[in-house]
Amino acid sequence: MENVILLSGKDSLFQELLYEMRHVGIQSSPFRFRHNMERFGLLAGYEISKTLHYRDEEVQTPLGVAKARVLEDKIVLCAVLRAGLPLHAGLLTAFDRAENGFFAIYRRDTIDGGFEVKLEYATLPSVEGKVVIIADPMLATGLTIEQVVRRLLEYGTPKSIHLVSVIGSTVGVQHIRRLYPKIRIWVGAVDEELTAKAYIVPGLGDAGDLAYGEKV
Repeated sequence: MENVILLSGKDSLFQELLYEMRHVGIQSSPFRFRHNMERFGLLAGYEISKTLHYRDEEVQTPLGVAKARVLEDKIVLCAVLRAGLPLHAGLLTAFDRAENGFFAIYRRDTIDGGFEVKLEYATLPSVEGKVVIIADPMLATGLTIEQVVRRLLEYGTPKSIHLVSVIGSTVGVQHIRRLYPKIRIWVGAVDEELTAKAYIVPGLGDAGDLAYGEKV
Protein backbone atom coordinates (compact mmCIF):
# COMPACT_ATOMS: atom_id res chain seq x y z
CA MET A 1 0.00 0.00 0.00
CA GLU A 2 1.30 3.43 -0.93
CA ASN A 3 2.66 5.44 2.00
CA VAL A 4 2.31 2.45 4.37
CA ILE A 5 5.69 1.13 5.51
CA LEU A 6 5.54 -2.31 7.14
CA LEU A 7 8.48 -2.25 9.52
CA SER A 8 8.40 -6.02 10.06
CA GLY A 9 8.37 -6.70 6.32
CA LYS A 10 11.98 -7.91 6.46
CA ASP A 11 13.90 -9.73 9.17
CA SER A 12 15.18 -7.20 11.69
CA LEU A 13 14.90 -6.33 15.37
CA PHE A 14 11.33 -5.17 14.69
CA GLN A 15 10.37 -8.86 14.37
CA GLU A 16 11.65 -9.70 17.85
CA LEU A 17 10.12 -6.58 19.41
CA LEU A 18 6.72 -7.50 17.98
CA TYR A 19 7.11 -11.04 19.29
CA GLU A 20 7.81 -9.81 22.82
CA MET A 21 5.10 -7.13 22.83
CA ARG A 22 2.49 -9.63 21.62
CA HIS A 23 3.63 -12.46 23.94
CA VAL A 24 1.09 -12.78 26.76
CA GLY A 25 3.79 -13.86 29.19
CA ILE A 26 6.51 -11.35 28.36
CA GLN A 27 4.14 -8.38 28.05
CA SER A 28 2.89 -8.99 31.62
CA SER A 29 5.94 -7.03 32.83
CA PRO A 30 5.05 -3.32 32.44
CA PHE A 31 8.74 -2.42 32.57
CA ARG A 32 9.60 -4.79 29.73
CA PHE A 33 6.61 -3.67 27.68
CA ARG A 34 7.49 0.02 28.06
CA HIS A 35 11.14 -0.70 27.28
CA ASN A 36 10.22 -2.56 24.09
CA MET A 37 7.86 0.23 23.08
CA GLU A 38 10.66 2.76 23.53
CA ARG A 39 13.03 0.59 21.48
CA PHE A 40 10.40 0.36 18.75
CA GLY A 41 10.10 4.16 18.71
CA LEU A 42 13.88 4.61 18.51
CA LEU A 43 14.19 2.19 15.59
CA ALA A 44 11.18 3.69 13.81
CA GLY A 45 12.73 7.13 14.23
CA TYR A 46 15.92 5.89 12.61
CA GLU A 47 13.95 4.54 9.64
CA ILE A 48 12.04 7.82 9.28
CA SER A 49 15.32 9.75 9.44
CA LYS A 50 16.37 8.16 6.15
CA THR A 51 13.54 10.02 4.39
CA LEU A 52 14.30 13.51 5.77
CA HIS A 53 16.34 16.39 4.39
CA TYR A 54 19.94 17.21 5.33
CA ARG A 55 22.42 19.97 4.59
CA ASP A 56 26.20 20.14 4.30
CA GLU A 57 28.18 21.50 7.23
CA GLU A 58 31.81 21.68 8.24
CA VAL A 59 32.88 20.63 11.71
CA GLN A 60 36.09 21.57 13.48
CA THR A 61 37.81 18.55 15.03
CA PRO A 62 40.91 18.72 17.26
CA LEU A 63 43.01 17.97 14.17
CA GLY A 64 41.28 19.74 11.34
CA VAL A 65 38.02 20.38 9.52
CA ALA A 66 35.66 17.59 8.38
CA LYS A 67 32.64 17.65 6.14
CA ALA A 68 29.35 16.52 7.65
CA ARG A 69 25.65 16.20 6.90
CA VAL A 70 23.18 17.49 9.50
CA LEU A 71 19.41 17.30 9.72
CA GLU A 72 17.76 20.31 8.13
CA ASP A 73 14.09 19.50 8.81
CA LYS A 74 12.50 20.76 12.01
CA ILE A 75 10.70 17.97 13.86
CA VAL A 76 7.59 18.00 16.05
CA LEU A 77 6.84 14.78 17.93
CA CYS A 78 3.23 14.25 19.05
CA ALA A 79 2.11 11.65 21.58
CA VAL A 80 -1.42 10.34 22.01
CA LEU A 81 -1.88 9.98 25.77
CA ARG A 82 -1.37 7.76 27.62
CA ALA A 83 -0.45 4.75 25.52
CA GLY A 84 1.77 6.76 23.17
CA LEU A 85 4.18 7.99 25.84
CA PRO A 86 6.76 5.14 25.69
CA LEU A 87 6.69 5.21 21.89
CA HIS A 88 7.14 8.99 22.01
CA ALA A 89 10.10 8.57 24.40
CA GLY A 90 11.86 6.32 21.90
CA LEU A 91 11.25 8.75 19.06
CA LEU A 92 12.55 11.59 21.24
CA THR A 93 15.77 9.64 21.79
CA ALA A 94 16.17 9.52 18.01
CA PHE A 95 15.16 13.16 17.46
CA ASP A 96 16.51 14.69 20.65
CA ARG A 97 16.12 18.30 19.46
CA ALA A 98 12.48 17.91 18.46
CA GLU A 99 9.63 20.05 19.70
CA ASN A 100 6.75 18.18 21.29
CA GLY A 101 2.97 18.07 21.34
CA PHE A 102 0.45 16.00 23.30
CA PHE A 103 -3.14 14.90 22.74
CA ALA A 104 -5.51 13.61 25.44
CA ILE A 105 -8.19 11.48 23.82
CA TYR A 106 -10.71 9.09 25.36
CA ARG A 107 -13.42 6.70 24.25
CA ARG A 108 -16.96 7.25 25.52
CA ASP A 109 -19.66 4.59 25.30
CA THR A 110 -22.90 5.61 23.61
CA ILE A 111 -26.44 4.53 24.46
CA ASP A 112 -26.68 2.38 21.33
CA GLY A 113 -23.84 0.16 22.56
CA GLY A 114 -21.19 1.79 20.41
CA PHE A 115 -18.61 4.40 21.31
CA GLU A 116 -17.28 7.77 20.22
CA VAL A 117 -13.81 9.26 20.37
CA LYS A 118 -13.41 12.58 22.17
CA LEU A 119 -10.44 14.92 22.04
CA GLU A 120 -10.24 16.48 25.50
CA TYR A 121 -6.96 18.38 25.40
CA ALA A 122 -4.16 19.29 22.99
CA THR A 123 -0.98 21.30 23.39
CA LEU A 124 1.37 21.91 20.46
CA PRO A 125 3.94 24.32 19.08
CA SER A 126 3.48 25.75 15.60
CA VAL A 127 3.77 22.97 13.03
CA GLU A 128 4.08 25.30 10.04
CA GLY A 129 6.60 23.89 7.57
CA LYS A 130 7.79 21.20 10.02
CA VAL A 131 7.90 17.42 9.92
CA VAL A 132 5.30 16.05 12.34
CA ILE A 133 5.60 12.52 13.75
CA ILE A 134 2.60 11.15 15.66
CA ALA A 135 3.09 8.31 18.16
CA ASP A 136 0.04 6.10 18.73
CA PRO A 137 0.76 2.39 19.36
CA MET A 138 -2.57 1.01 18.12
CA LEU A 139 -4.19 2.17 14.89
CA ALA A 140 -7.59 0.50 15.32
CA THR A 141 -10.51 2.36 13.71
CA GLY A 142 -8.42 5.38 12.76
CA LEU A 143 -10.87 7.72 14.52
CA THR A 144 -8.26 8.85 17.07
CA ILE A 145 -5.76 9.85 14.40
CA GLU A 146 -8.53 11.56 12.45
CA GLN A 147 -9.19 13.77 15.49
CA VAL A 148 -5.48 14.35 16.08
CA VAL A 149 -4.76 15.46 12.51
CA ARG A 150 -7.83 17.67 12.39
CA ARG A 151 -6.64 19.56 15.51
CA LEU A 152 -3.02 19.48 14.38
CA LEU A 153 -3.83 21.40 11.21
CA GLU A 154 -5.14 24.26 13.35
CA TYR A 155 -1.50 24.89 14.35
CA GLY A 156 -0.21 25.33 10.82
CA THR A 157 0.50 23.38 7.65
CA PRO A 158 3.21 20.76 8.23
CA LYS A 159 5.82 19.94 5.62
CA SER A 160 4.86 16.28 6.10
CA ILE A 161 3.10 14.04 8.62
CA HIS A 162 4.25 10.60 9.75
CA LEU A 163 2.32 8.18 11.96
CA VAL A 164 4.15 5.53 13.98
CA SER A 165 2.10 2.58 15.27
CA VAL A 166 3.12 -0.81 16.58
CA ILE A 167 -0.02 -2.58 15.37
CA GLY A 168 -2.62 -1.38 12.88
CA SER A 169 -5.85 -2.85 11.62
CA THR A 170 -6.72 -3.02 7.96
CA VAL A 171 -9.78 -0.86 8.69
CA GLY A 172 -7.75 1.81 10.48
CA VAL A 173 -5.02 1.97 7.87
CA GLN A 174 -7.55 2.29 5.06
CA HIS A 175 -9.49 4.98 6.96
CA ILE A 176 -6.40 7.19 7.36
CA ARG A 177 -5.25 6.57 3.79
CA ARG A 178 -8.68 7.63 2.53
CA LEU A 179 -8.84 10.82 4.61
CA TYR A 180 -5.17 11.81 4.51
CA PRO A 181 -3.43 10.03 1.61
CA LYS A 182 -0.19 12.00 2.09
CA ILE A 183 0.40 10.78 5.65
CA ARG A 184 3.14 8.13 5.81
CA ILE A 185 2.17 5.28 8.14
CA TRP A 186 5.06 3.38 9.75
CA VAL A 187 3.59 0.26 11.34
CA GLY A 188 5.01 -2.92 12.82
CA ALA A 189 2.21 -5.18 11.64
CA VAL A 190 -1.26 -4.88 10.14
CA ASP A 191 -3.90 -7.31 11.50
CA GLU A 192 -7.14 -8.06 9.67
CA GLU A 193 -9.69 -8.45 12.46
CA LEU A 194 -11.30 -5.64 14.45
CA THR A 195 -13.89 -6.46 17.13
CA ALA A 196 -17.15 -4.59 17.77
CA LYS A 197 -15.35 -2.78 20.61
CA ALA A 198 -12.54 -1.81 18.21
CA TYR A 199 -9.87 -4.15 19.59
CA ILE A 200 -7.37 -5.43 17.04
CA VAL A 201 -7.10 -9.24 16.79
CA PRO A 202 -4.65 -10.81 17.38
CA GLY A 203 -3.19 -7.40 18.28
CA LEU A 204 -1.49 -7.24 21.64
CA GLY A 205 -4.17 -5.98 24.03
CA ASP A 206 -4.58 -2.51 25.53
CA ALA A 207 -1.20 -0.79 25.13
CA GLY A 208 -1.94 1.81 27.80
CA ASP A 209 -2.92 -0.80 30.39
CA LEU A 210 0.10 -2.95 29.56
CA ALA A 211 2.46 0.00 29.97
CA TYR A 212 0.94 1.70 33.02
CA GLY A 213 -1.58 -0.63 34.65
CA GLU A 214 -5.31 -1.19 34.24
CA LYS A 215 -7.65 1.76 34.55
CA VAL A 216 -11.08 1.83 36.18
